[in-house]
Amino acid sequence: MALIKFDNVSKVYEEGEDVVRAMDGVSFEIKEGDFAAIMGPSGSGKSTLLSVLGVLNTPTGGKVLIDEIPVYELKSEKQADFRFEYLGFIFQAFQLIPYLTAIENVMLPLSITKASNIEQEKRSREVLEMVGLGDKINRLPDQLSGGEIQRIAVARAIVNEPPIILADEPTGNLDSKNAVGVIELLKKLKDRGKTIIMVTHDMSIAKHADYIIQIKDGKILT
Repeated sequence: MALIKFDNVSKVYEEGEDVVRAMDGVSFEIKEGDFAAIMGPSGSGKSTLLSVLGVLNTPTGGKVLIDEIPVYELKSEKQADFRFEYLGFIFQAFQLIPYLTAIENVMLPLSITKASNIEQEKRSREVLEMVGLGDKINRLPDQLSGGEIQRIAVARAIVNEPPIILADEPTGNLDSKNAVGVIELLKKLKDRGKTIIMVTHDMSIAKHADYIIQIKDGKILT
């Protein structure tokens, strides 16, 4: 059974008299534990697709099911709860808080949980160890390399153990060596049972996924 199902999903933007179909009848399924890459040229709709999948952008039509839950039929507060429970986000621009240390950045998603501060710190240390940064937990972002910063972003995305990781061009700001390091980390997460959906424009990165979903002009290519 599919963990994620898009059924004839559309997203239409009206810009004055112009109508932009960012997604046009998109249908696909992703199973639990898959590593899927979403590829397409600039303006193809891949970022819109990821934002809809992330329960951040209400589609114009169609149905989105995650774990058999029709996520856009949930009330807004329930959608926020769903995102926290199910989804971890990794961004191209890292989006770390510059005045917080590595461990403080990773602890941020846990701040709204009932876990004690000691429990939050313990869990954050564990995931920083897992991404190979156990010796740099007290460094500020500007004291770290680009690859190290992105690994902190990965740690932050997984600290609350979401089953689904959404990665938007996670290697876009990295050199080839650090890009490979991040991909290997995503593959390790897949091996731990996580479902990975990664947007990328780079075929050398996409080929590490189990399969590629191609999108062009808002439509899935088959």
